[in-house]
Amino acid sequence: MELDDTDRAIVRELRRDARASMTTLAEAVHISRAGAHARVRRLQAAGVITGFTVRTDPVLLGQHTSAYVTLSVEQPAWQEVRLRLQDIPEVEHIALVGGEFDVMLLVRARDTRDLRRVVLEEVQAIPFVRTSRTLLIFEDFPNLPGPGGSAE
Repeated sequence: MELDDTDRAIVRELRRDARASMTTLAEAVHISRAGAHARVRRLQAAGVITGFTVRTDPVLLGQHTSAYVTLSVEQPAWQEVRLRLQDIPEVEHIALVGGEFDVMLLVRARDTRDLRRVVLEEVQAIPFVRTSRTLLIFEDFPNLPGPGGSAE
């Protein structure tokens, strides 16, 4: 599917506010409500829009400590490792990466003691995880523009 400027504007607006009404969305991208609705449905059908989500404040959820955790895993078992990581509630994001490590995680925990428990007792206990490195996050900047996104 080839995207035009209006499609990109719709995606950009929905990234900022996935709960925007079709009327608000249509006004923001300067098309009719019916046109906005049809384009959103087309973007969903094509797999460009894969779902709608909510952003949360980890601190207000009681997750005061965050870290990126990099893993080296035995290659034949990376899929099993991924499946087991998905079962750990504190793991917010999993990425398979190239380079020095095989997997990068975003882990959110109550405090450093909880983070230690997650890394040492849950992540390191997964068979085929060879090594891990934990990078403590001092401060998040969630409203910075990401790839293809825009700041609020």
